Amino acid sequence: MDKVEVTEMILSKKKQTGITWASIADAAGMSEVFVTSACLGMNSMPRDKADRIVTYLGLPQEAGPVLAEFPTKIFDQAVPTDPCIYRLYEIVGVYGHTLKELIQEKGGDGIMSAIDFEMYVDKIPDPKGDRIEVKMSGKFLPYKSW
Repeated sequence: MDKVEVTEMILSKKKQTGITWASIADAAGMSEVFVTSACLGMNSMPRDKADRIVTYLGLPQEAGPVLAEFPTKIFDQAVPTDPCIYRLYEIVGVYGHTLKELIQEKGGDGIMSAIDFEMYVDKIPDPKGDRIEVKMSGKFLPYKSW
């Protein structure tokens, strides 16, 4: 059993039961964004949290160690065609340099870490049309001179 197979089992169980990522995250006692990412194979989970998800979803016990395995973070380098993912690429394309400038102006010569990182996604009601709010918080890592 590998990460792809476990992801397929999780997605199948979600479709069959109608459960949400939030409920899976609650079962694990972890962030909805992180749990979703780990279930999609892009992060590893602490073994006890992985086992909670396996139990909650009724998956084979062999899936727990797979969710806890360190991932190989390989993703397609081409611009995706899925509209939701494409728009995120568009945001980075349009605002990426702006974000870099502002991060470095406020923090100095460095980057925002995706290793020490948190992200939240919320739907915000608005009279002009509902909005999606994405909050990201990553540790600032200064470049070092030597």
